[in-house]
Amino acid sequence: MSTTVLTVYSIVLSLFAFLCLYRAYAGPTTADRVVSINVISTKVTVLIAVIAVLTEQNAFIDVAVIYAMMGFIATIAVSKYIEKGKLY
Repeated sequence: MSTTVLTVYSIVLSLFAFLCLYRAYAGPTTADRVVSINVISTKVTVLIAVIAVLTEQNAFIDVAVIYAMMGFIATIAVSKYIEKGKLY
């Protein structure tokens, strides 16, 4: 892929992440907020991977994988807290 396409893709993905940020702020329920934060985490992971491709630095892929795992664990923890009221 050309760098122009990846740059435009990154900009569009960033705009969608900001739309999800609005949903996290204005979401009527807690579940809406949790899902939107999870979507933001996924979009940031993809953005890190696109930046890795654009800059040709493979270390960013490792950062994207770790960020994805942290986002997943955070989503599970918050969901469990919402459901049961405690984390253990």
